[in-house]
Amino acid sequence: MAMSAIESQKRCPWCLGSEAYIAYHDREWGTPVHEERMLFELLILEGAQAGLSWSTILNKRENYRKAFDHFDARKIARYADKKIARLLADAGIVRNRLKIAAAIQNAKAFLALQKEFGSFDRYVWAFVGGKPKQHRRRSLKQGPARTAESDAMSQDLKRRGFKFVGSTICYAFMQATGMVNDHLVGCFRHEEVQAKR
Repeated sequence: MAMSAIESQKRCPWCLGSEAYIAYHDREWGTPVHEERMLFELLILEGAQAGLSWSTILNKRENYRKAFDHFDARKIARYADKKIARLLADAGIVRNRLKIAAAIQNAKAFLALQKEFGSFDRYVWAFVGGKPKQHRRRSLKQGPARTAESDAMSQDLKRRGFKFVGSTICYAFMQATGMVNDHLVGCFRHEEVQAKR
């Protein structure tokens, strides 16, 4: 029996074993993102992942979108006690009071950054000089958990009032948004993503 196109594609090994992971890897991860709401969504979700697996967050992503008004930063910045109580009771998301509070604080800081820089996109992409860094890694072991760029991003975001934005979270955000191309060179997505820069 012939393998399907999905089964025969060479991929980064971290995504294997889950259809949701494969779909995320094949359609999103590493593709340059410049849309404000999507950048905000990924920043919040990466923070929500802290201490958990990405698959946990990926499986709850649609629930997060509903619970957090499709990541409309203006609405989230106005969340008060009643909404926070509903979020803490929502089994469809990670019910962590600190992470929920961080999402609200981050929405306020995100709006302030948009006002200062004209867009969050302009601000965040400056950490990589405005274009994706192209890596040519052959194994997962060659990939760092953080870099000088993610250190700088983390420090500046924290200075501006953001929460759950440590350097490792920032590097995961940079990978997810295509600020760095960390698809392995043997992965079919490496060249696809490189062409989108």
